[in-house]
This record gives sequence, structure tokens and C-alpha cells, in this order.
Amino acid sequence: RVDVNADRKISAKEMQRWIMEKTAEHFQEAVRENKLHFRAVDPDGDGRVSWDEYQLKFLVSKGHNEREIAERIKNNEDLKVDEETQEVLENLKDRWYQADNPPADLLLTEEEFLSFLHPEHSRGMLQFMVKEIVRDLDQDGDKRLSLPEFISLPVGTVENQQAQDIDDNWVKDRKREFEELIDANHDGIVTPEELEEYMDPMNEYNALNEAKQMIAIADENQNQHLEPEEILKYSEFFTGSKLVDYARSVHEEF
Repeated sequence: RVDVNADRKISAKEMQRWIMEKTAEHFQEAVRENKLHFRAVDPDGDGRVSWDEYQLKFLVSKGHNEREIAERIKNNEDLKVDEETQEVLENLKDRWYQADNPPADLLLTEEEFLSFLHPEHSRGMLQFMVKEIVRDLDQDGDKRLSLPEFISLPVGTVENQQAQDIDDNWVKDRKREFEELIDANHDGIVTPEELEEYMDPMNEYNALNEAKQMIAIADENQNQHLEPEEILKYSEFFTGSKLVDYARSVHEEF
């Protein structure tokens, strides 16, 4: 439970403790999940997985014929997949290279495979993930994010007033996330370093800072705590973070 002292209010320390506990739980779950996935893509049990082995299992999981794909990979032929799948494969291969610690051999150990599947728990992959986010959102090519760039991807197509309201709320929440959580020096620009600090799930200081900022955003009665009604009112902000969604999506392809 988040409310440790059962006073029906959540303090920054209680929120920090909850954030750290959930982070640790997620990491342990990731390790367990990684063992299962690693066995699935390492059929010969040699403790190392090649890109071709993973690519084959990935495509079979998407409904492709294993024998046909294996034959094409063996003969270095075109895999004959659709454009979207090809793009996913290229992104996965980029992450595969990034997870392959020196000396680079394009074979991933179980530990390297964990970095590949769960980049949010690897420093190198965290930096890579930040680069991907900047690359996707940076429109002027300065390797940094302005507020307009950060909120440039609306939730959905605006077709009616209800959709407009959803988009307006989403933009408002993302503006708060940018200004109050990510932009540490409040200069209106988010650097890769600020992004990395914000997205690092294992940083205890950041967990406390994040807890304080989240409380500040939803604390309407200004008592430095969150009451149940405040949590309910701002629940979409807590669960709708653009970067949380991005981090979640990058390890759900398998």
C-alpha cells in the first residue's frame, strides 16, 4: 500500500517508497521474464543468442512460417515481410547492437539479452533509448527538445468536441511533465542529460523528486499530501506520461 501510516493522505516519502518498490518489483519481474524468453530463443542452450536466432523466433511469433523464414535467413535472402514489420526489425537490430557489450560479437548473453528486452534497466540502453526519443521528437535537429516538440504527437485524431477535450487535456498534462518534471533547470529546453535523469528508474533521489513534483501538481489544497480525491482527479496525469508510454513500448515487441 502507498499510504503506510493509514492516515488517508500520501506524503512525498510514502510516494517515493512506493515508486522505488514498484521499480524493484518491475526489475525482478523483468529478470524472471528474461529467463523464459532467453530459453525460448536459445534452443541449443549454449548461453548465447545470435541475431538470426532471435529474428527467426520473433517472426514466427508474428505468424510467419518457421521453415520458410529459416531458409531465407540461411541463404541471406529477402525475408518478404511487410514494411511495418521490417521497420520493427530494424529498430530491434539497432537495440541488439547496443545491448552487445564489448567485445562485440553480435551474440547476446542472458545478461545482455535483459538489456535488450528491458533497456530501462541498463545504463547503456537508457542512453540509447534517450537518443531514440530525441531522434523521434526533435524537429529542428538541435539534439534537444523544446516544449512544442515534446507535445507534437497528440493522442488521436480530433474528430469531435470530446476528442478535442481529450487532446487538450493530454497536451496540458504533457506541458506539466515537461516544465515541472523533466526540465530540471527550467530553461525551456530538455537536454538528453535531463531526459536520462528523468527516465532513470533506479535513482532514489529522482524517485523522491518525482514524488514531490507529482504531489505538487495534484495537491489542490496545498497541504503537501495527496488525498484520494486528488489522486482520482489527476490519475490520467500519473498514468499518461508520454515517456512512460514510450519506455513501456520499447520492450513489448517480443
